[in-house]
Amino acid sequence: MKYVDEFRDGDTARHLAERIAAEADPARRYAFMEFCGGHTHAIARYGVASLLPANVRMIHGPGCPVCVLPIGRVDQAIALALQHGAIVCTYGDTMRVPASGGLSLLKAKARGGDIRMVYSAADALKVARQNPAREVVFFAIGFETTTPPTALVLRQAAAEDLANFSVLCCHVLTPAAITHVLNSPEVAQWGTVPLDGFVGPAHVSIVIGSAPYEPFAAAYRKPVVIAGFEPLDMMQAILMLVRQVNDGRAEVENEFVRAVGREGNAAAIAAMAEVFEHRESFEWRGLGTVPDSALRLRPAYARFDAEQRFSLTYQPVPDHKRCECGAILRGVKTPSDCSLFGTVCTPDNPMGSCMVSSEGACAAHYAYGRFKDIPVVAA
Repeated sequence: MKYVDEFRDGDTARHLAERIAAEADPARRYAFMEFCGGHTHAIARYGVASLLPANVRMIHGPGCPVCVLPIGRVDQAIALALQHGAIVCTYGDTMRVPASGGLSLLKAKARGGDIRMVYSAADALKVARQNPAREVVFFAIGFETTTPPTALVLRQAAAEDLANFSVLCCHVLTPAAITHVLNSPEVAQWGTVPLDGFVGPAHVSIVIGSAPYEPFAAAYRKPVVIAGFEPLDMMQAILMLVRQVNDGRAEVENEFVRAVGREGNAAAIAAMAEVFEHRESFEWRGLGTVPDSALRLRPAYARFDAEQRFSLTYQPVPDHKRCECGAILRGVKTPSDCSLFGTVCTPDNPMGSCMVSSEGACAAHYAYGRFKDIPVVAA
């Protein structure tokens, strides 16, 4: 048996499903948000939702880094390539995010922009070393998972005094986003999105640890269980959440003990703290402007800040008027509630960000669940 097989064992999954069904109180309903796009993908791929009783519901959260990237930030990256003549380097999924004027980074590349897909921040630094006569900008996105590599690359660029390298920093922070979701009118005031707890993100928690979730778990009385990405990880986390709700507890528990500790990765946290500081506010796709939820370069690294180097000004841009990505990211709607889903909007022709990344709720539902939306008609 390979190590991963132990976390996909069917008999154990059925046993966990029986425990969840036995312990879930039939007199109440449970709603848990999986914040991370990787969890959304795992739930769809392995059919976890179909193993849960009817009164236990999973709600997609805004934890896909590509999905929450606002159009205005993609527009800035495109402008760097087309108007400033810079070489723009970024991760693959970011290349396909729809931007203004029917463009994306991929389409801007077809119009002559020097836009390159890289697998790491270090690859972007290598491009800068190889092209000393060109400006090279790394379009940096993602949560705390991808932030430490960007910090390390910036420290290296500073050590080499690299004059042609900069970063368009769009790194965002997980705890601030969860707090914003809990403060949203749908959850806090209108009650249209009831939330009883969260499945905490795995990769992010490897970096920051479990401690940063403790303040809002206590303040909002919402339990958090950090879970891995395998189906049995998810089933075990859901069982732990059901038990916390039944007991009236709101604690941070860690199902992913094989990788996550309470304090996180001290070296990664120190690198981030040296290079980055918090922004006062940042626009998230679907969530609007969220205070203290993103990072920018500290003054000591200002010469590597693409926004300052190219005097960029941020301009918010609304989504396509029929796209429901914003509501889906807030848990208000599901992919099948969008009139564009599966017709105009597909993975080959994404209209919204949730269909671009494989971790997006729409892409996951399109790949693994869309046929369940079709009613079965007896012959």
